[in-house]
Amino acid sequence: MKFEIVKNYKKENSFEAEIIVGKKDRYSEFGFKCENEETLFLPERKKFIIAIESLNEENIKIASSKIAKVLKEKTKCFKIRAPKTKNRDILENFLEGLILGDYEFDKYKTKKAKHLKKVMIAGDEELLKEALKVAEIRAESINLTRDIVNSMPDEVYPEVMADYAQKIAKENGYECNIYDEKYLKKEGYGAFYAVAKASNHTPRLIHLAYKPQKATRKIVLIGKGLTYDSGGLSLKPAEYMVTMKSDKSGASAVLGIMNAVKKLGLDIEVHGVIGAAENMIGGNAYKPDDVLIAKNGKSIEVRNTDAEGRLVLADCLCYAQENIKDFDYMFDYATLTGACVVALGEYTSGVMGFNDKTKEMIVKMGEKVSELYTPLAFNRYLPKLLKSNVADICNIASSRYGGAITAGLFLSEFVEEENKDKWTHIDIAGPAFVEKEWGYNPHGATGAGVNMTLRFLYELQK
Repeated sequence: MKFEIVKNYKKENSFEAEIIVGKKDRYSEFGFKCENEETLFLPERKKFIIAIESLNEENIKIASSKIAKVLKEKTKCFKIRAPKTKNRDILENFLEGLILGDYEFDKYKTKKAKHLKKVMIAGDEELLKEALKVAEIRAESINLTRDIVNSMPDEVYPEVMADYAQKIAKENGYECNIYDEKYLKKEGYGAFYAVAKASNHTPRLIHLAYKPQKATRKIVLIGKGLTYDSGGLSLKPAEYMVTMKSDKSGASAVLGIMNAVKKLGLDIEVHGVIGAAENMIGGNAYKPDDVLIAKNGKSIEVRNTDAEGRLVLADCLCYAQENIKDFDYMFDYATLTGACVVALGEYTSGVMGFNDKTKEMIVKMGEKVSELYTPLAFNRYLPKLLKSNVADICNIASSRYGGAITAGLFLSEFVEEENKDKWTHIDIAGPAFVEKEWGYNPHGATGAGVNMTLRFLYELQK
């Protein structure tokens, strides 16, 4: 899609979109009430109208994405006036919505989706051109993440995740180190290795690094990359196995973020660490009752092989802390628990950790890019539920309640004391993949985590 930024419209007979902000007596002759997200299509006038109750980041993004979704089915080009504001976040969300609304995953369909070719936008040319540079990079990275997550498990497996990383590294001049199952076994990453060993597709530990010359901060991003999760010997029921291609959403988000950081010119050193594996069944699969030894020497009693993501992440946390020193922040992203979806619904990610300021900042940065985050608090009682009689810790809690938080507490056991305040766990199990359209998101993968993190990084360098 191409954009033409102009001060005023050219006189041409093309489709026009309009966003009405607030309750106004407009188009009432057509029964239009100007309710929030209400739409009106006037084909004889070649006009599409949508109303929003107020001008903010989320409303404008939903509106512009709906415009793109509707008009791409009717035309290749249209014109629209940008919101009358100098707020960069609102303008970036407006432009991102147009790009993200044009997205449709049609890789496996014979009938391909329709797409917009050109959008003419009238408004402050200087502001819009600056906002467009950012919006295009962020939207491109979100759509890359969506494509990776939406792709079927027989096409995207650990080796392919490594290929994506190498491609991003080559395009941006990043350092890229990739390790296989031999490395994991030799170096003592026993938890990660155990999860992966029953699959025909061997695991990959991936480390991407963007190191600008005058970096002001250093951040580590860790992604759970279960390219498919059958549940292992604690086999999932058939209906819960469908959509498990999305269990690589955390790792895919890290790839999406790494795709953008240099292009955005961020002066922050960013490391992306990915644990890519398949959790499958077989004669050599790891088993309930196994005791695994993680890289930091802690023993883990396995009581459920479907709680595998935390095992992979545990060793990735160990790898990051051993190989990346003096960082300021360490985030992990994972579709970790169904309990988080039960607690917060499909549209909100759970944020856990020991640093309240970081959690608050994640929520705030999410709001600025129209992503929903809610803190989930640790407490003194829940760690007792992870107690094991045969090992240092158990991979599942003894109670079904508070499962999202106990999973976060499990991960905290693999964070060194000096890094506790630097670490934040983000459970994206709800919004990462939803089997219906919502807001500005399509059916399927959303790219959850990418935009919030990029906005977080931008805020850090202010």
